[in-house]
Amino acid sequence: MRWWWWTGGGSWEGEALTGTAPERFPAALVRFVELFNAGEFWESHEVLEGPWREHGSAFYQGLILYASAFVHAKRDNAHGIRAQLRKARQALAPYEPAYLGVDTAAVRRHARQVIRTVEATEDPPPSHWTDRIGFPRLELHPELIRGSEPELPG
Repeated sequence: MRWWWWTGGGSWEGEALTGTAPERFPAALVRFVELFNAGEFWESHEVLEGPWREHGSAFYQGLILYASAFVHAKRDNAHGIRAQLRKARQALAPYEPAYLGVDTAAVRRHARQVIRTVEATEDPPPSHWTDRIGFPRLELHPELIRGSEPELPG
């Protein structure tokens, strides 16, 4: 499996995780990233619903909101994109610069860039927001695990 992250500089970087590194992450988070990176934003959001409620995790809620913004992008709903990304940015702010292996600072920067792009687009909106903003990819970094995250397995 290949894991990716947004560099914030307008490009994607990635590296293969080998060995047992993915086992260090909660299974639901690993599945979320797999589905998210496959463009299955609704499904990825659904994977974290149970763990979000179980842990009361604003971090998981932020990722859910981030994914749902791209559900709205697929539906060409500019208002939904902006609204969900604003909420995601707010939910993820306390988790900067990184949390549970996710570069939250980069996710928040990307969300801000997309919000600006959507706001700068004149009427009528593009019929395909996905062409206009593209889809992000996420990566889980074992070195970005703090170790104190309550969502960590065992």
